[in-house]
Amino acid sequence: MFNIVLLEPRMPGNVGTIGRLAVATGCTLHLIKPYGFKAIDEEKVKRAGMDYWADLNFIEYENIEEFWAIHPFNERHFLSTKKAAKLYTQFAFKPKDYLYFGREDTGLPEPLTSKQSRSCMSIPMVDGARSLNIANAASVVVYEGWRQNISF
Repeated sequence: MFNIVLLEPRMPGNVGTIGRLAVATGCTLHLIKPYGFKAIDEEKVKRAGMDYWADLNFIEYENIEEFWAIHPFNERHFLSTKKAAKLYTQFAFKPKDYLYFGREDTGLPEPLTSKQSRSCMSIPMVDGARSLNIANAASVVVYEGWRQNISF
């Protein structure tokens, strides 16, 4: 369905949880290094991913440049950031779109979001809330894409 892109994830449990989301929704998971943990086969990743991990379609990249060499940035790439003016519900998602999520501690890099501001989306929160868990944010956006493209 969609391509979930995790840029330099820090927490193995979140990667495992998003892996489960990817399997449950038919998405491909793109993992861009460096990670904040040793390796993708770490026990904490697999524990959160449960038995779904064997069915996960995932690809690892050494860096964002390697990813973009294979999947050039275009209008079908969407960046999730709390700093965006446009809500995720204001975008029209299509199958195979790339949905980016950044590091749990810092989000997507500012040079990327400022350069590609037209592709930036945010998820609304109450005043004072700093951020959502990355796995929750990915679920919100992926299921909005599903809502737009799949009749239930």
